[in-house]
Amino acid sequence: MAIKNIPVQPIVEQPRPAMERGPLVRITFRPLNVTVEVPEGQSILESCETHRIPLEHSCGGNCACSTCHVIIRDGLDRLSPPEDDELDQLDEAEGLTLTSRLGCQAKIFGDVEVEIPPQQQTLSAGAEEMSRLAHQP
Repeated sequence: MAIKNIPVQPIVEQPRPAMERGPLVRITFRPLNVTVEVPEGQSILESCETHRIPLEHSCGGNCACSTCHVIIRDGLDRLSPPEDDELDQLDEAEGLTLTSRLGCQAKIFGDVEVEIPPQQQTLSAGAEEMSRLAHQP
């Protein structure tokens, strides 16, 4: 049986549309005095992870602890409203204020200023030091 020469059409990939990304918003972290731009709708914790800002989150960002507790210094009205689960967990946070939020739950919809409380800085610094020591030869 003879094989016929069949012209082969080259496969041409169609350009994929650029991923649509919402507008960027600014988040300033105190006392670090660091301002970063993040896509609107991202959580404070996701912003920290993206930009390597130390913020403890023992439960992995699942609203099961209060270790990602932050204090909103400006822009509380530019965050998603807290849900009951977050409010319940916030009761466990050390240094709770009227503008406290959990970084894993608060989604950003405008420029905000966030304070990482001293106890969270201590936890994060301790975790980073333990990680560094664990990875030394």
